[in-house]
Amino acid sequence: MPATFATSDPHGHLSELTSALRAAGLLDEGSRWAGGDARLWVLGDLLDRGPDGLGVIGLVRRLVEEAAAAGGAVLPVLGNHEVIALGMRRFGSAPIVHRGVVRTFESIWARNGGQVADQAGIDDELFAWLAGLPAVGLDGEHLLMHSDTTEYLQWGSSIEAVNEGVRTILADDDPVAWFDVLVGLAQRHEYAGSAGPLAARRLLRTLGGERIVHGHSIIGDLFGERFDSYDEPRRYCEGLALDIDGGIYEGGPCLVARLSD
Repeated sequence: MPATFATSDPHGHLSELTSALRAAGLLDEGSRWAGGDARLWVLGDLLDRGPDGLGVIGLVRRLVEEAAAAGGAVLPVLGNHEVIALGMRRFGSAPIVHRGVVRTFESIWARNGGQVADQAGIDDELFAWLAGLPAVGLDGEHLLMHSDTTEYLQWGSSIEAVNEGVRTILADDDPVAWFDVLVGLAQRHEYAGSAGPLAARRLLRTLGGERIVHGHSIIGDLFGERFDSYDEPRRYCEGLALDIDGGIYEGGPCLVARLSD
């Protein structure tokens, strides 16, 4: 069976992502796909906060094609920062009443490390590609998603339904529904603490798989550790969850988890 890997939250740090993928044996010295029939999941937040979000997106899109040609697969997943960037482009500073509060995508984008250069490069074609990314995926025993939350279930009770539900919203112009997606994907830490295993089992029972693999919540934040004190993904929640976000924009490592052989 081909090896399966996952990485998450590169946040525009192209050189760090490239180095981490090369160290995992997935890229050659020319940054071309070298993983053969391996599968690599990229769990969202490709842009914002870092210096070259467009470069990260360009690398991932090129690797999707190169891996497919080699019999492998690169499988990007939607993160909350993709929704922020797309919402900024579509709605900008337009005031939106969401759950009784007036919000704008522009203010959220600015507070969350939005980059002017990234926005300038999101044309219609790239917008459609990002908006069409799946929200969740299943690979063997692993359920893969960006955020450590059960909010995905508001869009469906199967992987296909969740992905179709989110894609449908992002293909439309209803700003309130867009904010529902953003707020849902912004939730975190639901698999931590004493109630975590119950939440994780609920999600796994509904969508499938035996272990959740996620980014979004930095390991150092989730476990109260220094960002430079760890160099591996963290398994927790009675073994039901694996956090792979090293916190690259906080000075943590860009992690590439080997999930299976």
